[in-house]
Amino acid sequence: MVHRIPLRFQLVALQLGIVLAVLTAVGAVTIRMQEQQLRDAYKGRLIGVAESVARLPSVVSAFDTDSPALTIQPIAEVIRQASSVTYVVVTDRNGVRHSHPNPAEIGRRVSTDPSVPLSGDIYVGTQTGTLGESWRVKVPIHDAAGRTVIGTASVGVLESTLAEDLYEDLPQLFGWLLGAALLGSLGAMYISKLVWRRIYKLEPEDIAALLETRDAMLHGLGEGLVAVDADGKVALVNDEARRLLGIGGDVSGSPAMQCLEPGIHRLLAAGSATEELVLSGERILLGKVNAATVDGREVGKVLILRDRTELHTMLRDLDGALDVTQTLRAQAHEFANKLHVISGLLELGEQAKAIDYLGRSHSDAAVVNGSPAAGITDPDVQALLIAKSTVCAERGIEILVSPESVCTPDGTGDIITVLGNLIDNAVDATGYDSTIAIRLAEFADGERTVTVEDDGPGVPERERTAVFDVGMTSKETGGINSRGFGLALVQRVAGRRGGRADVTTSALGGACFTVVLGPHEAELQKQ
Repeated sequence: MVHRIPLRFQLVALQLGIVLAVLTAVGAVTIRMQEQQLRDAYKGRLIGVAESVARLPSVVSAFDTDSPALTIQPIAEVIRQASSVTYVVVTDRNGVRHSHPNPAEIGRRVSTDPSVPLSGDIYVGTQTGTLGESWRVKVPIHDAAGRTVIGTASVGVLESTLAEDLYEDLPQLFGWLLGAALLGSLGAMYISKLVWRRIYKLEPEDIAALLETRDAMLHGLGEGLVAVDADGKVALVNDEARRLLGIGGDVSGSPAMQCLEPGIHRLLAAGSATEELVLSGERILLGKVNAATVDGREVGKVLILRDRTELHTMLRDLDGALDVTQTLRAQAHEFANKLHVISGLLELGEQAKAIDYLGRSHSDAAVVNGSPAAGITDPDVQALLIAKSTVCAERGIEILVSPESVCTPDGTGDIITVLGNLIDNAVDATGYDSTIAIRLAEFADGERTVTVEDDGPGVPERERTAVFDVGMTSKETGGINSRGFGLALVQRVAGRRGGRADVTTSALGGACFTVVLGPHEAELQKQ
């Protein structure tokens, strides 16, 4: 097993490496700058000494004598000693020395090229002469008229002298660098310890394992999970939430208002701890918002979503079953009363009256058999209409299906969703001895229309737009807000199919809902 170096030690080593690299670079640059400043300082001094020698009248006039060295050498030595330079050498145009710190070199030619100063320019650079490698300056010496170059004045200082001057300042520089390294080391250890505590003394491998486990758990949940931070931005969306909300792509860091439907965002903003039904697309979801807290402070909100589309359909069907049960109970009670009457008549020996009473008794229950209209060939729609007609008959409501209705199978189930919700809405809006009229139509371009009318109170004109909003209902709600989704769902199905849902006044006196469904994808491909 490979031994892992703890994170805090890695952080210390990394930061120390950075500190040492930076200090090394700073030290090198500082030494280089110090050396350049030293050379520049010597350069100014050397040029000043050389030009002062070249302009001395006694030096210039000495070139006209038979022995210039007798005059120039003493002057050059005095200036050399006074200016603390290594040498002051004066030569004629032929490069013959007339002054030198070593008198034995006087009268000999210089070992370096004098062409630059003889051409009238100033030379500055490092050359190796009889005294060794030196940083030197060479300037031309002009005659008294200032027109002709008659010689050169060379002034220099040994490179070893420059190095000694530079080394004098290095101990102080190294002291500062050592102090900076010590301070950086202490800072590195403190920061590494602070980071180690901030990550709860965990190693990177442990953090990675925790994140992988968390992601696997969150995305493996059967419930949708949406986390929003304190700024209202999406922090996390698991796979189930993406499916339920129809979210595609990465929305982390995006404002929740832009990524989520208005109903979902309103639930998040309200922060209700109770469970509420919301509509997302064509799905009915049960949502609950919990506050996310860290150390007692709220850092965001977590929305938990459960799919209740099928449950909502079952609850709606259960409401109809309960209505049928109550109707059947009433009929059973009525039949029991009739049987008691017949039994009493038979006990009294009034057989003729019992037969007459039995002939006058009949059931008012209506059972619809067969297809409501010849043009309706979709078996699912046929079954729905038969079931709804039977239930409504028990409640004293008559369903009339237009004989001209046409509905062929489309394989989507959208007609069932729309028609079922519209019939339920009409049943809720009417009462005993009411009528509901249904008309289904298809067109050559694949467009379909569903029209459901009733003789109930209708929908006021000012409310005809809001009636399709989520949660809009005039009925009493039971338990969790289980009503107010049918018409909203109808409108969303119509919108998905490129159609619309409208409500007007029915010829029966109530509401007339008309839903237009555009051709679905399979029908468009056929065209």
